[in-house]
Amino acid sequence: MPPTTETRAERKSRTRRAILDATLDLCEEQPLASLSLRQVAKQVGIVPTAFYRHFGSIEELGLALVEESMASLRAMLRDVRRGRPEYRDIIDASVAVLVEHVRAERRQFSFIARERFAGPASVRVEIAREIGLFERELAVDLGHLPGTETWSDTDLRVVSNLIVNAMVATIEALLAGGPADQQRVVDTVRTQLRMLMVGVVNWKSVDQAGS
Repeated sequence: MPPTTETRAERKSRTRRAILDATLDLCEEQPLASLSLRQVAKQVGIVPTAFYRHFGSIEELGLALVEESMASLRAMLRDVRRGRPEYRDIIDASVAVLVEHVRAERRQFSFIARERFAGPASVRVEIAREIGLFERELAVDLGHLPGTETWSDTDLRVVSNLIVNAMVATIEALLAGGPADQQRVVDTVRTQLRMLMVGVVNWKSVDQAGS
């Protein structure tokens, strides 16, 4: 039971967290689009009207889950890229962070994987927006690494898109496979990214190649 000294703000935060967690549990069995706020409220143990103190609709709740899942992963991967580390170090550390985060937040990423193509339109758009934001942040960071100083913005975006697509595919592979498959998935994405980086360090933008 929560402590009797719990403040109103703390109680509200706890209930909001319970709603998010209950939704992830329910979405293991059914898509978000078929979920009702009454189901969520019953799962949490609150009256349906209390739901609206936290979210305006089921779709708004879904958007909050998307933002929470993707924002935390982006922040962790940004930390890996700070300090201008070597390419190999970035790859190894990024893959390790990705695997650990998916393992720790499996329900959240299962939700993202399911709703990415089959969820409500607003949720699908938000997932695509978050992936696009991931790509733009990565493109900026890639532009600070040795060998990319003369690259065009287009080149940076293309490489960023390839890397992010590989990571998204890795998340889906980790979710689909069992523990025995994990190392194979990790080895595959690490090799893919290392091969990609071989091309990166030798690539010259069209303007540079023609000069």
